[in-house]
Amino acid sequence: MDTRRDFLQNALTLTGALAAGTPGHPLLADEASGADLSEPGSDAGRHLHIGALIYPRMDQIDFTGPFEVLSRVPGSTFHVTWKEKRPVRDHKGLLLTPEEALDAIPPLDVLVIPGGPGQEDLMDDEVVLSFVRAQAARARCVFSVCTGALICGAAGLLKGARATTHWGAFDLLGYYGAIPVERRVVVDGKLVTAAGVTAGIDGALRVAAMLRGDRAAEEIQLGIEYAPEPPFRSGTPSSAPPEVLEAVRARISDLTLRRLSTAKRFAKKLGVEVEDGGIRPKVGKEKP
Repeated sequence: MDTRRDFLQNALTLTGALAAGTPGHPLLADEASGADLSEPGSDAGRHLHIGALIYPRMDQIDFTGPFEVLSRVPGSTFHVTWKEKRPVRDHKGLLLTPEEALDAIPPLDVLVIPGGPGQEDLMDDEVVLSFVRAQAARARCVFSVCTGALICGAAGLLKGARATTHWGAFDLLGYYGAIPVERRVVVDGKLVTAAGVTAGIDGALRVAAMLRGDRAAEEIQLGIEYAPEPPFRSGTPSSAPPEVLEAVRARISDLTLRRLSTAKRFAKKLGVEVEDGGIRPKVGKEKP
């Protein structure tokens, strides 16, 4: 694996190795929940280029969780990119360093798009959205974590697709033409969306399996000892005590309102019909 893992762990500066790119692959037609992205034929084991977009005020674990998994995918290089090769801080102050600028990144097999409060600043950033569209057109997998799904929506990638995101933004997916699915990880063709924050680890394991098979993903899972046993049952709105849910809703209410305003604007831009009083699209339940 061509990553600078020791440096990352010791310096908390996240980098990706520069490598030459290879062409991506067209959109997969199927909508199976466990689509196999490994290519049939002689190049099934060819070297993969996996890349993540990072940006100011993102939520670092939306990136570092998937990085922990996908940096271990056999025969791959992990790229970390932003507009400039200059450090950015996540919304809690952690310093992250991209090693490649957007215009220098090779064609990616997997594009990882994290979320976080800074996502709102990218919704009208045509440099970023053009990058996402161009990479998505060639990639074998587009993988969003948390509200990274809304960036996908702004780039026009969610229309007609089944998707999920953080529970605080879940009702906004329909404004981007998506079919919201209440599930931790949703796979629709080559689009993989993970719910909030830590769901990115689950999604990354799914992507690893799709790329290199279940055995490879299971070895990665064991290697990072991913077997969560949370001490509380407050991980979802349905399981959290009502007072906990209301406290968290209140804490994110301003950001939620800003995201709602943006979503309504994009609904008009994308030609998505919105009824008076908002949109509550039909919610799907993806099979396990």
